[in-house]
Amino acid sequence: MRSVVAFLTAALLLTSGCASLSSGQAGEPNYASSADENLRLGEEAMENKDLLKAQKYFEYVRAKFPYQDAAREAELRLADVDFAREAWPEAREQYDSFIKLHPTHPRVDYAAYRAALTHVEDYPSEFFALPPSEEKDQGEIQAALLAMEDFRRQYPKSEYADDAKAQADEARRRLAEHELYVARFYQKRERWKAVAQRLEGLLRRYPGTKYEETALFDLHNAYVKLNDPKKAEETLRQVLRRLPGTPAAERAQRMLGS
Repeated sequence: MRSVVAFLTAALLLTSGCASLSSGQAGEPNYASSADENLRLGEEAMENKDLLKAQKYFEYVRAKFPYQDAAREAELRLADVDFAREAWPEAREQYDSFIKLHPTHPRVDYAAYRAALTHVEDYPSEFFALPPSEEKDQGEIQAALLAMEDFRRQYPKSEYADDAKAQADEARRRLAEHELYVARFYQKRERWKAVAQRLEGLLRRYPGTKYEETALFDLHNAYVKLNDPKKAEETLRQVLRRLPGTPAAERAQRMLGS
């Protein structure tokens, strides 16, 4: 009886192993003979949202045709597969690796921009059921700002330079909004020194955002509360320098008394 059970168990295990092997083989794409054709098939799989098949085609090109230009393109497309999966750290690592291995490649700016873009895609969620994004950790937004500014310095003539500027401006706006949110938190508790510190930081690090006027007048008020008329007056003069010819400048001029 024991020998029968052992035989049946072994048979089941063997059958299971064969089934797994067969299914794995069946899941392999029908690879083409040329690198370019496999790239095309991978692109087609990407368009059809079949990311696993696309990955296999690109890995095949990289492994089987390592000395062809197609292999470099396959490396980029493998990073794009991770990007499409929303695996942001993995995609960023692959783009960064491409840049280090192929610094003179004609598409190195694409890899650099996409690496920076992974930070943007990983911003705190704006989902309505969650706390507002300005209340959450701003690490990815700070990383995006640094990455986009670095990209613009390294690739000023890239076709992605304008997009990088727009992303940097948006990151700067979000970070300024966060600083203003924190300053308002301290305002409610009448912690005026902390208010001044946050607003000074906002104006120094993120100039030119739509929050600049609000930050300047809130900073003036904080220095009034701190009984520091010299800094309060200097803040109003900052309004004149930063926002000339605006209603805000006119308001500051009236508050200065001339």
